[in-house]
Amino acid sequence: MDLKLRGKIALITGASRGIGRASADALAAEGCALHLAARSEEGLQLAKRQLEARYDVPVSIYPVDLSRGADARALALACPQIDILINNAGAIPRGDLWKIEEQNWREAWDLKVFGYINLCRAGYPQMKERHYGVIINIIGAAGERPGKDYIAGGAANAALMAFTRALGARSFNDGIRVVGINPGLIKTDRLESLLRGLARNKFNDETRWQDLLPKEPPPGEPSDVANLVAFLASDCARYITGTIVTIDGGVTAL
Repeated sequence: MDLKLRGKIALITGASRGIGRASADALAAEGCALHLAARSEEGLQLAKRQLEARYDVPVSIYPVDLSRGADARALALACPQIDILINNAGAIPRGDLWKIEEQNWREAWDLKVFGYINLCRAGYPQMKERHYGVIINIIGAAGERPGKDYIAGGAANAALMAFTRALGARSFNDGIRVVGINPGLIKTDRLESLLRGLARNKFNDETRWQDLLPKEPPPGEPSDVANLVAFLASDCARYITGTIVTIDGGVTAL
């Protein structure tokens, strides 16, 4: 399906792996020029080589720490003509209220919560000036079903869901759509790392991490989220804004 995205310019954060990397593939396949941002320059260089070898699109990379507001603003200035902004950077540690120390909590929120907010603050006026733009915030299903053992992440995701709805509720008149995606369990490096740790504790053998994967439903693939990203970025979704789409195999609805 041609989503008519050819020639659009997309900025994707957290783009060196996982959902961000898959989103880069999906948008490149549709003909988008890409700006990729992440902390890992090595990962970005690899993504650039692979994407340019596979697709006839330009790819620029930006090793950057988006937990710093100044860096987020500098990134937006370096990419002044973006049509699509995909906020995806950030991983928040698991733990209950007493396990997550204040400093860890603040550092995680600086990257994911304020990183998203700062890029929206910097990118939105540029889009408004051209009366065109799409902002997609990759959030997380824990914002819908928060649990005590992922309290910092659940609270952060709930905040970003409210932020997305509030910004998207009045963005349409500016020619901008703001939507969120709440992935459930997705087979990423982060999920494997988490399950390896759990397998060490449970089985004393991290190689048994796949034994801990749920069966009903099984985890999704990064491409499942990336395909939704491409659709929401296109004019096929031109009347969708101020809402969150959950993609988790139905787990949240149970």
